[in-house]
Amino acid sequence: MRFKSLIVYVCKKIIMLTVSNLSVQFGKRVLFDDVNISFTPGNCYGIIGANGAGKSTFLKIISGKQEANSGSVFLEHGKRLSVLEQNHNAYDGDIILDTVLKGNKVLFDVKTEMDNLYAKENFTDEDGDRVGALQVSYEEMGGWNADSEAASLLSNLGIPEQLHNTLMSDLDGKQKVRVLLAQALFGNPDVLIMDEPTNDLDYDTIMWLEDFLANYENTVIVVSHDRHFLDSVCTHISDIDFGKIKHYSGNYTFWYESSQLALRQRTQQNKKAEEKKKELEEFIARFSANVAKSKQATSRKKMIERLDIEEIKPSSRRYPAIIFDQERDAGDQILSVDNLSGSISGEVLFNEIYFNLAKKDKVIIYSKDTRAVSLFYDIISGASQSYTGKFNWGITTTQAYLPSDHEFFFHDSISLVDWLRQYAKKEEEKEEVFLRGFLGKMLFSGDEALKKSNVLSGGEKVRCMLSKMMMQRANVLLLNEPTNHLDLESITALNNSLKNFKGTLLCSTSDNTFSQTLGNRIIELTPNGVIDRYMSFDEYMTDQKIKELQSKMRIK
Repeated sequence: MRFKSLIVYVCKKIIMLTVSNLSVQFGKRVLFDDVNISFTPGNCYGIIGANGAGKSTFLKIISGKQEANSGSVFLEHGKRLSVLEQNHNAYDGDIILDTVLKGNKVLFDVKTEMDNLYAKENFTDEDGDRVGALQVSYEEMGGWNADSEAASLLSNLGIPEQLHNTLMSDLDGKQKVRVLLAQALFGNPDVLIMDEPTNDLDYDTIMWLEDFLANYENTVIVVSHDRHFLDSVCTHISDIDFGKIKHYSGNYTFWYESSQLALRQRTQQNKKAEEKKKELEEFIARFSANVAKSKQATSRKKMIERLDIEEIKPSSRRYPAIIFDQERDAGDQILSVDNLSGSISGEVLFNEIYFNLAKKDKVIIYSKDTRAVSLFYDIISGASQSYTGKFNWGITTTQAYLPSDHEFFFHDSISLVDWLRQYAKKEEEKEEVFLRGFLGKMLFSGDEALKKSNVLSGGEKVRCMLSKMMMQRANVLLLNEPTNHLDLESITALNNSLKNFKGTLLCSTSDNTFSQTLGNRIIELTPNGVIDRYMSFDEYMTDQKIKELQSKMRIK
């Protein structure tokens, strides 16, 4: 399927990108059926849908990287579309600054041709005429400022100036992600398409990207499992359901809460239509007031105020039933950590760590180095001996642990029922109904519970690990990057469950909403000691005194 050019006016507003009669089918499975949807300038659309609904496929189709079975994609004539590159090694042979400039292919091709002509030994009159024409085009595209614009983007994304003229192959994976992000943003593209743009970005870079996109005047289409990011940048949520795509005004939280409200109303047979309408209107008014504090306050507030309550529909999403019960309450002694230090291959990742956990603390464990966090969890869970110092769990505590890497749990080719049976107590391991109950809560019902454990997707494996943790009924939960591989429905259900958990929680996550809604205490691990504060995550990350302390402890 090729791009065609079309200028469409609706109420005197130009539609930047239009998808008409789109259908996609893989074998007997229909992914999209006769989808008709448009994307307009000044808006950011968050594409959501259950795992396998076709979010990434849709982005590939509208960016021209994949063919549909039928239908058309129309991009307004003369407009430029940019895509965040997913292959992190695609530009390993290129200079970093050139990689960013390649985000505007036309401009880069003009620049390359000019450079090649200037490099010729026998420069002819025809070459001079060609260079003159190229210079006019280059100036019209803002080419003379291109290098400084690209350098500014790189610096804002944490790539220091001394690296700008080195090869992409000299960078690590996380740095490459930032360069590719700069490439996608370069030159103010008319349509910007991004699939999971926050992956491998740290907190400060994500905040910069949120601010950038919140003020971006062109069209943005994004797939992300980061709810804070979707809430910060999206003016619309585009929901993929039943092979269709529908736009809803507002951000992810508005879509989620309004769809849940509509679902509850659908079951309230005795409530009058007038009462339901009033409830919806009051919900819109409350949310509109909260939106006034957001980064995109003006545009999003107007959209929600104009929203027709008939647009609020219940979602067909299935949310796992995640419930963490405790077999017994823990006593006052939870965990004491005394002068703990951890290292890998002689490199000290954290040092001189002291703290005591209080009962019902919900702690966000944080470090600039994710290896330090994983090692810390492995140590206190008993999985690693690479440490000095001491730690002691209270005698009334029981721990359930979700490591960030749990592949070794799924090597055997056994059914999910038998997989979960391995972790059941003696009196429970023969109770298949009991085991299926925990799997069913995580959406493995019927024959799904007989799937082989070694062929599961990443998200299915995490849901199995959560089944295992629920069955343990521990009073202390250890979670290292629990949202990895999960869809938005599972992430939302897990977040809600952990907020209601009555025990003690230690959690490390790149999901800002998790950190902000769960943590009442932040413990940061550094090679030069610990920073320990009772405060919210956002307060911690924006506190100037904390920033100064972090700088001192990281450079000792």
